[in-house]
Amino acid sequence: MTTSRAATYQDQPAVIPALGRKPVDMTAGLLMTLFCLALGLQQVAIKAVAVDISPLAQIALRSMMAAVLVGVLVRWRGVRLSDLRAQLGAGILVGLGFTFEFVFVAWGLNYTLASHMSVFLYTAPVFAALGLHWLVPGEQLARHQWWGIGTAFIGMVFAMAPTTEVANAGNILIGDLLGLLAGLSWAATTLVLRRTSLSEAPAEQTLVYQLLTATLLLVPAAYVLGDLSSVSFTNSAIASLTFQTLVISFGALLLWFALLRRYWASQLGVFSFLSPIFGVLFGAVLLDEPLTTNFVIGGVIILSGIILVTRQR
Repeated sequence: MTTSRAATYQDQPAVIPALGRKPVDMTAGLLMTLFCLALGLQQVAIKAVAVDISPLAQIALRSMMAAVLVGVLVRWRGVRLSDLRAQLGAGILVGLGFTFEFVFVAWGLNYTLASHMSVFLYTAPVFAALGLHWLVPGEQLARHQWWGIGTAFIGMVFAMAPTTEVANAGNILIGDLLGLLAGLSWAATTLVLRRTSLSEAPAEQTLVYQLLTATLLLVPAAYVLGDLSSVSFTNSAIASLTFQTLVISFGALLLWFALLRRYWASQLGVFSFLSPIFGVLFGAVLLDEPLTTNFVIGGVIILSGIILVTRQR
């Protein structure tokens, strides 16, 4: 989901000095809750219309439409073509990480439940913390963060354990593994951002690389695989694509950056843990997805581990 970048961008050094920022107030808390509600609906929106438009085609089409919108924004904010060319190498790497993340999301949703994908995608901070520990000076893990990583991996074992409570448990396991690969791809994007000059670039510039790469790779792939030719633009499909493009891939991200300019990023980041919780609830309520005992237990353990990993020293 493009706005899954929201949590990634939290890791970038702020361009605007933090001096003028303030603690999260009621307004910011309400807006962040709405932001997380939108993110929680992302996997559900994709899964709900998968019969009309395949998940891969949805990701390809929404990336293409959002790229146009962000391109207009980049032009309006004065990002020059020479700036884009100067950081093209790092931009391609970020774009590939973004693209593979959503390839795994789209692929995994063919097998697993939207609620499962919401949780496993958000293992990204765990993988990112491990990568930062080894690759970025000053980002070494504290003791409580190591405990968090261990806790998260125990939760994964619980959540992915074989169960007889649902049908097609084998297929669901395949989809869950693809969800972990999506989280790993998201984490790789974070590492590229931290290790290259893109860490200082405007957020819109990074997003252009991501959306254009996804468009250039996924639109042809969806065409070759026949996903575009089988698209059925029902009212539900159009509504879902509109929501994903305007709310998820464009509006929610702009809201996130607006909040980052006014409030402390560390406090805003705490709210991001609501997204997988909302994703599970929406999957159960809107798609009638079953919540198995081992997944509920494992999901709670995973989220506990992620909170430990991302907690300030």
